[in-house]
Amino acid sequence: MNREMSSGERAERDDLTCKEFVDLVTDYLEGALDKRSRDRFEAHLVDCANCSVYLRQMEEIIDAVGMLHEADLSQSVRDELMIRFRSWNVEV
Repeated sequence: MNREMSSGERAERDDLTCKEFVDLVTDYLEGALDKRSRDRFEAHLVDCANCSVYLRQMEEIIDAVGMLHEADLSQSVRDELMIRFRSWNVEV
């Protein structure tokens, strides 16, 4: 029997929300999550197709871009990235 879990049932299972998942993606990809966080992250992947797609997209971006170092960017590009990052952080 498949039914939607109540918020209480989700809390009991200690499931991640999609927002929490997104917040942890970088740490997951860098291998920086502790075991409990990694287990919760991977359990969320099983149940959430959207986050699975998001993770694959992030992996593809990293593979395509490779390592990008600050010194590789012009000052104007660095400034623009910082502006966008700060505004994204506020929007979330």
